[in-house]
Amino acid sequence: MRADTGFLRARLALGWMILGEWRAHPARWLLTAVAIAIGVALGFAVHLVNGSALASFEGALNSVNGAADLQVNARTPLGFDERLYPRLLAARGIADASPVVKLDARVGAVRLTLLGLDAIRAAQVTKSLIGIGASPGDAFAEDALFLSETARRALGVKTGARVTITANGHAVPLRVAGTLPGVADGQSIAVIDIAAAQWRFGRLGRLDRIDLKRADGADDTGLAARLPADAVLGTARSDGSRTDALSRAYRVNLDMLALVALLTGGFLVFSAQSLSVARRLRAFALVRTLGLPRAGIVATVAAEGLVIGLIGASVGLAIGYALAWAALSMLGGDLGAGYFAGGGAHLVFAPWAAAGFFALGLVAAIGGSVVPARIAARAAPAAALRNTGDMIDPRARIAWAPALVLIVCGGVAALLPAVGGLPLFGFAAMALILAGGIAGMPWLARALLAPLARADGRNVPLGLALRHLHGAPGQAATALCGIVASTALMIAMAMMVFSFRGAVDTWLGQVLSADLYLRTEGGALDPQAQAKLARIPGIARVAFSRQIPLSLAADRPPVVLIARPVATGEADPSLVLIAGSTTAQPGAVPVWVSEPAARLYRRQVGDMVALPFHARFRVSGVWRDYARQQGAIVMRDGDYTRLTGDASRDEAAIMLRPGTRGDTVTAALRAAAPGVAITEPATLRRFALQLFDRSFAVTYLLEAIAILVGLAGVAATMSAQTIARTREFGMLRHIGVSRRQVTAMLASEGALLGAIGGIAGIGLGAVLAQVLIQVINPQSFNWTMATLVPWGTIGCVALALVIAASVTAILAGRRATAIDAVRAVREDW
Repeated sequence: MRADTGFLRARLALGWMILGEWRAHPARWLLTAVAIAIGVALGFAVHLVNGSALASFEGALNSVNGAADLQVNARTPLGFDERLYPRLLAARGIADASPVVKLDARVGAVRLTLLGLDAIRAAQVTKSLIGIGASPGDAFAEDALFLSETARRALGVKTGARVTITANGHAVPLRVAGTLPGVADGQSIAVIDIAAAQWRFGRLGRLDRIDLKRADGADDTGLAARLPADAVLGTARSDGSRTDALSRAYRVNLDMLALVALLTGGFLVFSAQSLSVARRLRAFALVRTLGLPRAGIVATVAAEGLVIGLIGASVGLAIGYALAWAALSMLGGDLGAGYFAGGGAHLVFAPWAAAGFFALGLVAAIGGSVVPARIAARAAPAAALRNTGDMIDPRARIAWAPALVLIVCGGVAALLPAVGGLPLFGFAAMALILAGGIAGMPWLARALLAPLARADGRNVPLGLALRHLHGAPGQAATALCGIVASTALMIAMAMMVFSFRGAVDTWLGQVLSADLYLRTEGGALDPQAQAKLARIPGIARVAFSRQIPLSLAADRPPVVLIARPVATGEADPSLVLIAGSTTAQPGAVPVWVSEPAARLYRRQVGDMVALPFHARFRVSGVWRDYARQQGAIVMRDGDYTRLTGDASRDEAAIMLRPGTRGDTVTAALRAAAPGVAITEPATLRRFALQLFDRSFAVTYLLEAIAILVGLAGVAATMSAQTIARTREFGMLRHIGVSRRQVTAMLASEGALLGAIGGIAGIGLGAVLAQVLIQVINPQSFNWTMATLVPWGTIGCVALALVIAASVTAILAGRRATAIDAVRAVREDW
């Protein structure tokens, strides 16, 4: 009975202490909850945006593709021979087939997808693409155009209006005959009769797609083997894989970077709870003597973490939903990266994702609370009653082996290959290295402070600060935990983005070597137009090129095939080779693959490759390309024309004669070829870097948040530690230390902690940056880069940490030293 009474008293005393702690320091608990909320909000917002954008993009793909069971797609915009259609229609297992001509078109500034269909066949295979008009005969009329509701609104036209559609270099006037009610809202699609599309847009004898309907119980086994080299078989599954692959690496990296904030929040919870537990160590020892078991201490502190997590995760989900809505409205479904151009994304709530991020918030808060609670629970009550607050004996050697093991394991994980094209082991390496760096902070703090503490300095405040930090490595490490975590992650991201941007800027300076660049809009230049442009006065040389998408695999986004002049020899200024050469070799036709293409398709110099229009190409070199993540292949323009018969070109690099004015030539070019876009290299470079900055806008936001969270962690930690040492300051006042000297001591402690945290965080961040640059970036985006160090950012961060820690310690010290010296030490009596 007495034991039960003692246990009840212990629990009542413990509850009283917890409530008192929350009442005494509400700002600290609020900050920890906010840290969890920020992590949950960012992670949930990025996941919602990614999911909503992917769903919208898949919806757009389904609208264009209809509801066919299978599709035979052209590997290039050149299409394939229409004689394939009757062979597939007669193939075993195929119930019906619908031929399609698919063109990228525009009406003025409005872009849309133009489909040429056989209405009779499409009605059996892809009913959603059938137009409804005023007259039944409109479906077969050569001038009849059917528009989706989104396209009709964008054009601002009604049924009966006439519009001029430009596609494949042809401008054709058509009559709006009706609508496409089966096409989902948000998709700009136009449909005309297939015969009119082939005739009026220069596609006679060519098809871009054949939609297939399976017979009941049939499969597509063996169908792919019947296709010519310029066609590929697609299914709903391969279409989904291609859509997912388009932005998967970008989405996963954003998810992981967003979780960085949650990890930092967990470290701040750990820091705050460690200080709270250390301050209440004697009180915990007292309730232990009253009968509360060790597990009761752990459960109590875990309950505090649970409350923090519940508040933070709940608020985080609400903020995350609002952030996702704002991001979709301002940046689009790809957060500015340019993956999902065209069509808007609508926010789609994900309940399972919400539950997952809510659980992650709870785990981070509870985990950050349980670890210091277990350490406190292991302390003997008798020793803890005399403890000054630090749970590490200043005379004992601090173990460094666990930290080294974690860092080594992280290094080993960084050497492992990607899993399914994703750098999962790379992210695991970052987590292990970060954990190792945090675990090694007590040892590092002692190692850095030991020489200074042994110095016979005459500065009393600095000497007291050094000896306090050196004698309380546990408190120093706890104060540094949140600082180092946020600083390291912020420095790592800053170095990665700075290196990437610098590499892109340098590469642009290498490849943009012409005076002017020309690009056609909605068509291509035939040989006569090319010759006309080359004869314009003031032009010394024109290098025409052709860029078309080339599908090498049904489940992967297409690479870009670039046909252009390639200088024979070692130096082609617009082809930055990192392996191989441009020297002509006998035998197969040479091609040069970009670094992403070489990684994605596992090709290297000397390998033989087969393309749709020829089976014997030899990889003569690998070139650097930061513009096309899915890969690109360069071949000589003469080889391209000889093998495909396509002599048209859609881009040109123009070199001017010395002394020629660029604006004069530009005006002449626009007069000779209306509708072309002409840009100077400086403008292209500026535009490319603007796109880069827009793509990494979310990363910049995460960097800023990491800095703010880190500085908030510094402020909260220094404030909590300073207020907890009120009795120590009272004793110093008793032995003759002035209030000004106590304030100077606190400023020195803050500056030292900020400096140590900065050194550790910057060093650890540099290591993490190498994992990002050398492992995660190549495995995610398939390109490499050199490491560049943003010294200005690093210096500003280090200075900000020192100033923030010092100023916070001074401000908190004023409150702690304002108490009369006698009253400050009275609690010890």
